[in-house]
Amino acid sequence: MSDVIKHECGIALIRLRKPFQYYIDKYGTPLYAVYKLHTLMEKQVNRGQDGAGVANIKIEVPPGHRYISRYRSVDQQPVAEIFTKVQKKFKKAFKELKGDDKDLRYDAKWLQENVAFTGEVWLGHLRYGTHGANEIENCHPMLRQNSWRSRNLVVAGNFNMTNVDTLFNKLVSLGQHPKDRVDTVTVMEKIGHFLDEENQRVFDRFKGIYENPDLSDVIEDNMDMVRVLHRSCRDFDGGFAMCGMTGSGQAFVVRDPSGIRPAYYYADDEVVVVASEKPAIKAAFNANYADIQEIKPGHALIIDKYGEYDQHQILKPLEKRSCSFERIYFSRASDPGIYHERKQLGQLLIPQILQEVDYDLENTVFSYIPNTAETAFLGLIEGLEDYLAKQRKKAVADGNLSPEELDKILSFRPRIEKLVSKDVKQRTFITSDEARDEMVSHVYDMTYEVVKKGVDTIVVVDDSIVRGTTLEKSILRLLDRLGPKKIVIVSSAPQIRYPDCYGIDMSKVKDFVAFRAALQLLKERGLDNIREEVYAQCVAALETGNASQQNYVKALFEPFTAEEVSRKVAEIVRPKDLKAELSVIFQTVENLHKACPNHSGDWYFTGNYPTPGGNRVVNKAYVNFYEGRGVVRAY
Repeated sequence: MSDVIKHECGIALIRLRKPFQYYIDKYGTPLYAVYKLHTLMEKQVNRGQDGAGVANIKIEVPPGHRYISRYRSVDQQPVAEIFTKVQKKFKKAFKELKGDDKDLRYDAKWLQENVAFTGEVWLGHLRYGTHGANEIENCHPMLRQNSWRSRNLVVAGNFNMTNVDTLFNKLVSLGQHPKDRVDTVTVMEKIGHFLDEENQRVFDRFKGIYENPDLSDVIEDNMDMVRVLHRSCRDFDGGFAMCGMTGSGQAFVVRDPSGIRPAYYYADDEVVVVASEKPAIKAAFNANYADIQEIKPGHALIIDKYGEYDQHQILKPLEKRSCSFERIYFSRASDPGIYHERKQLGQLLIPQILQEVDYDLENTVFSYIPNTAETAFLGLIEGLEDYLAKQRKKAVADGNLSPEELDKILSFRPRIEKLVSKDVKQRTFITSDEARDEMVSHVYDMTYEVVKKGVDTIVVVDDSIVRGTTLEKSILRLLDRLGPKKIVIVSSAPQIRYPDCYGIDMSKVKDFVAFRAALQLLKERGLDNIREEVYAQCVAALETGNASQQNYVKALFEPFTAEEVSRKVAEIVRPKDLKAELSVIFQTVENLHKACPNHSGDWYFTGNYPTPGGNRVVNKAYVNFYEGRGVVRAY
């Protein structure tokens, strides 16, 4: 993605299913879970670089000993900083051991009573902030403390709620005084409230039957986490994969009813593991991909204090609308399913590309930028090879070829070059816009003298085009230096037309180059009245409380074909001094669904939101834009 956007957070949960001593004896270290969680998080660092956090719970330590440990960081390398601090805890404790006491390094009882981060339940989080300052208070896991072990709650997740105000008001109606309106606080307090009620329900049921010291264990064994989560989540409108741990060692991961946000788990006799991406689990535990399961939409994976686990329905599942951007860009392509889907996205672009270059492959050079587009590019090249193979067969079947002509046809291959590469050592540290534009051009290295000047067409694959600013400010100018006759920018994703409100930092319509293209087309064709009509409809819907029923912003695009919008996008991103011809090609929505059949979430392309809150957000976003408040988020 040449336009960088912040997106999905990453989650990582580990539950050790055997006594702590088992792992020390088998693996020769008390840091087995530390190392595994570190791998889970490092393999998902693509999902969050604004901050990170780790929490750990010890299940069977006696009163008077800390049983919840937590570190969070907003360091430049937050994961590394956190695990360095965790290891220092062990080193400090071990350094104080003398003589025969050194053997205590391998004694689970001593470790759990004297060293932090020696518990059985682990929760890690990688943060990409879609809103809120990049401060440690905004980093997960969040902690809600209580002197009753089973009332403690630790929460971390990959989520965005569209109805934060509603959730906030419900908390106030319960008598609470939330410290903030953000969804992290409202979600934490909502679950915490019903966790408290469940504790009280079980307490009232068994008080008088058991003595108070025994009652704590009875409460922990009889709490109904399905009931807690159902009551907590029934008012949520958004996309979420939410993890939690109670102080007594219960753990859960609950997923939204449409399956918008991803969550996968793996279990064997030693561990239960949850992560946002399959490759992280594969890397940490060498699990077979076939053994890594998806948590079902509307369900929660619940792990009790004894390590037993199962999936339970929490909310009624809706039509599955898993985020297609996970497949296009966000998740690692080392997932076999994602790898093949991205290759197919590239292959499906071939008819449009061939038409755009007038089938002149001899004078066409293919490349890609950035590196995340490489897999789609590989699919494109494989598809071109298939196309050429068919052309060869046809030419041979037709006959009448001279030996020279036959040799030329059989030996021809697509021209593939690495035209642009990013110099990772460069940093655009200058803050003024003019100076930064100059510096950005030096972040990329160009390969010269492989393009025939004034003759060749350059086709460059990008995984998606959001704002178009990087194309306009740097990439197109750099490609133009190579002297091509024409530049064709190809997006493996469709046109991004509408905001996201479920965890991707795409909330302001004015940022989208496709949206700006539609507005320009309306103006050029004397259809500006549609802008005003849509604004009036959005305002009326928001005032009457009906904004969740329909996406009125779709009307801005209805007069135009996708090709007309693409041509206008090319005009918008074209630098004034560009010498080459320029075209922009986008993937079709139909081909997106063909390539990614199990991830039909496409609201940023089509405006078809999976929850009512999505319609309200897009209508509000347009009102903000129309009223000149385009920098204000709509949720």
